[in-house]
Amino acid sequence: INTLGHYLNHFSERDRRSRDFTLNNLIHAIREIIACFPVYRTYVGSDSDYVTERDRAFLRLAVMKAKRRNPATNSLVFDFILNILLNRTEDRLRLDREERLGFVMKFQQTTSPVTAKGIEDTALYIYNRLLSLNEVGGEPERFGLPMAAFHERMLTRQAQWPAALSATATHDTKRGEDVRARLNVLSEMPGAWKVHLSRWSRLNKRYKIDLEGHLVPDRNEEYLLYQTLVGAWPLEPMDDAQYRTFGERIQTYMDKALREAKVHTSWLNPNQPYDVAVHKFVEAILDRTRPNPFLDDLRVFQHKVAAYGVYNSLSQVLCKIAAPGVPDFYQGTELWDFSLVDPDNRRLVDYDHRVQLLEDVQQAIAHAKGRRAAVRDLLASPADGRIKLYVMMTALRYRREHAALFLDGDYVPLEAGGAAHKHVCAFSRRLDSQTVLAVVPRLIAGLSADPSLLPLGAEAWRDTWIDLPDGTDTSSRYRNLFTDDILVPKAQNSRSVLLLAELLSHCPVALVEKVS
Repeated sequence: INTLGHYLNHFSERDRRSRDFTLNNLIHAIREIIACFPVYRTYVGSDSDYVTERDRAFLRLAVMKAKRRNPATNSLVFDFILNILLNRTEDRLRLDREERLGFVMKFQQTTSPVTAKGIEDTALYIYNRLLSLNEVGGEPERFGLPMAAFHERMLTRQAQWPAALSATATHDTKRGEDVRARLNVLSEMPGAWKVHLSRWSRLNKRYKIDLEGHLVPDRNEEYLLYQTLVGAWPLEPMDDAQYRTFGERIQTYMDKALREAKVHTSWLNPNQPYDVAVHKFVEAILDRTRPNPFLDDLRVFQHKVAAYGVYNSLSQVLCKIAAPGVPDFYQGTELWDFSLVDPDNRRLVDYDHRVQLLEDVQQAIAHAKGRRAAVRDLLASPADGRIKLYVMMTALRYRREHAALFLDGDYVPLEAGGAAHKHVCAFSRRLDSQTVLAVVPRLIAGLSADPSLLPLGAEAWRDTWIDLPDGTDTSSRYRNLFTDDILVPKAQNSRSVLLLAELLSHCPVALVEKVS
């Protein structure tokens, strides 16, 4: 930022109308503009003077906000900087192309890490309303999208970026893809979530430590911890050694989260008494060597949330594979990914275990009485992650065999109707004579009050249907790739539909190929 200020100071001295701008004023102004920048960066190329309308809008917005934040600073200083960034400098500055682009390139190199540090590595550890929203490139203030908006975004993606990367986990994500899918369930049960939070806070207040008149951890940090426990708790039971490892992972995460937040402690100025107090609090509430009513209550509630989260995860996997874009799978996410921020999400992956489970899934298909029976067996033991592996394997193999369909095919939103229409997302991909449908459940907690009941068949879906693409009639036939079920469209009010009671009768998600 100081370098940018010196650039500007050098430029300003070339004209009498800007010569009085001091170096300190210029550094302050460019710092404020960067602080108000609404995106990571603009995209002015080193070989171009052109600034797109999109980038112009971002630059103007940043300067406008910076002016509002700094009424005591001469607004002409901000205008001077904006004109350089927009390539609107007048001849009196005598800026050659290389000088201006040098400044713009340095500006663009600066805004990205500043935004990342300010948002990803600070704000996302403080603004803890719903942690599944606090992700790199995310919008924590946005609680989901209406289905129409989702489809609109997918249509735009297919039209403009059909080969863009579709990633749900990377080395840099704040928490694993299945942690986020699970935490999303909390948005469906705010009443129950509030009740349990209040209970846990009362039960654990005794373990807080008073430091200079303040209880540690504070309520926001405690809220972060409870969400983390609900989201990261493994599906499979833990023996003593595994539980100790889990506790160590939570301790490491909380240590990093609090230091990144920079509210009570930080990497540059660690507050050791505060860090120790938080460590003792986490250790106390996770102690299962004694009667622990908090843990008892947490496990009951967490088990319910986790059961719903399984279906969110399966929906996420299938949408990622079937929707526009190129699906990307981070190491280890072939099974449930309940990792937290690095270094937790960079642990060694047991690939031998995954290879063995993949072979088990393939043998289950071969030895069971068809795919339907195999799916039933996999759903009976969701904790081992084989059902996720099966959905991923089946959908990816089909995508590989029909690459052009998914890369170049049209994206067609499918309308849903009936009693549970708000709980389904459906779309088709079409290319020439090829058609495949993707159908997944959403908002599962509102679909079934009992998470132990699978969201399958008429009991869950009743009369819910999806409208089929144009050109489909009741003589057409579809095959569910996960179960091999053959589906026959029904005529309904001059349209052809598939009933979800049949479509999702044995597997909670469906990838359906038109076979005739």
